[in-house]
Amino acid sequence: MKAKSEHVRLCLLGAGWILVLLSPIVGALPGPGGLLLFVPGMVLLLRNSAWVRRRYARLKRRWPKAGNACDHAMRRQSALRRRQIAKGRVAPR
Repeated sequence: MKAKSEHVRLCLLGAGWILVLLSPIVGALPGPGGLLLFVPGMVLLLRNSAWVRRRYARLKRRWPKAGNACDHAMRRQSALRRRQIAKGRVAPR
């Protein structure tokens, strides 16, 4: 994976925050619009911010069902790998 320049990382981080902050506003409208903004925003934040990753890990420890639902909605590779390990299909790394 290529290392991102600091400017690109900050732009992606800003875009992620904008999408997450706009999701409740769009969520007030009929339809799944808020979710369609929240998920990509969280993906951008999780990929570009160590602080957000730590907070997300804390959320998942405190509320595992909510964390699993979020991982499933974002189709995170780590969640898919953990699910396969739990089923005994793949050896852990």
